[in-house]
Amino acid sequence: MRDFTSCSSENGVQVTDPSSSNAVRVSQNLVVCIYRCCIRGGTCLITVTWTKTLMGLCVTIGVDDSCNRSLCKLEIKPWLFTKRKGYKNLEACDVYWDLSSAKFGSSPEPLGGFYVGVLVDKEMVLLLGDMKKEAFKKTNTASSLGAVFIAKKEHVFGKRTFATKARFSGDGETHDLVVECDTSVSDPCLVVCVDGKTLMEVKRLRWKFRGNETIVVNRVSVEVLWDVHSWFFGVPSSPGNGVFMFRTCQAVEKTWSSTQVPTSLRPQSFGFTLFLYAWKNE
Repeated sequence: MRDFTSCSSENGVQVTDPSSSNAVRVSQNLVVCIYRCCIRGGTCLITVTWTKTLMGLCVTIGVDDSCNRSLCKLEIKPWLFTKRKGYKNLEACDVYWDLSSAKFGSSPEPLGGFYVGVLVDKEMVLLLGDMKKEAFKKTNTASSLGAVFIAKKEHVFGKRTFATKARFSGDGETHDLVVECDTSVSDPCLVVCVDGKTLMEVKRLRWKFRGNETIVVNRVSVEVLWDVHSWFFGVPSSPGNGVFMFRTCQAVEKTWSSTQVPTSLRPQSFGFTLFLYAWKNE
């Protein structure tokens, strides 16, 4: 069985395990999305972080160049300062947003009724949300350059079922992803389902609390790595989380970055990586 950390290193994505600190309970309600795009002839990363706290929603947008140098960073707190729509001119980019009609589920990431656009030199390099017509009209643009969604970190909660949505290929198709595990039984089993179909089943999970397998989703190979040690051997007073990584099996260089995906890779070498932190509600 391969080491979980080394496997994630090979994919060039690192996300700190939040179970290492009690203080991170605040950061559980967050979703981090990383997009690759081309800005002024160079490859850059745009990181969008959606966070939900007791004070409301916060959206942080950061743009970094190929050397991981920050080009700009903006924090939007629409529910705290009632700035549910607006515009901000930064040194390297312009950011437009409209969250006034945003619809939410259990995740901090809106389901619809919004847009967030990032422009560089009056070109839309990233456009999120379903209100594209409104975004193009507001920014006086006609199209988006099409940033590539390459990585996501998400926290999910449940007693035995943990659900999210994921895209594993460039066709944009979204799949229903469900991880099921009942740790209260004597011989727990881990099940991974995609679009209602069981694609992976790990029996004797108490002894196989770490491992990796490969599943196929619409002819795309997806490597699944799991670490649920905390579910069985964590401190009862402070239950930990299971960690799952889903990544498309494409060749990538062994370039390592402590916070993000390296940008020195060729476009065709990028796959998609989803980090899922599964917290059990007792």
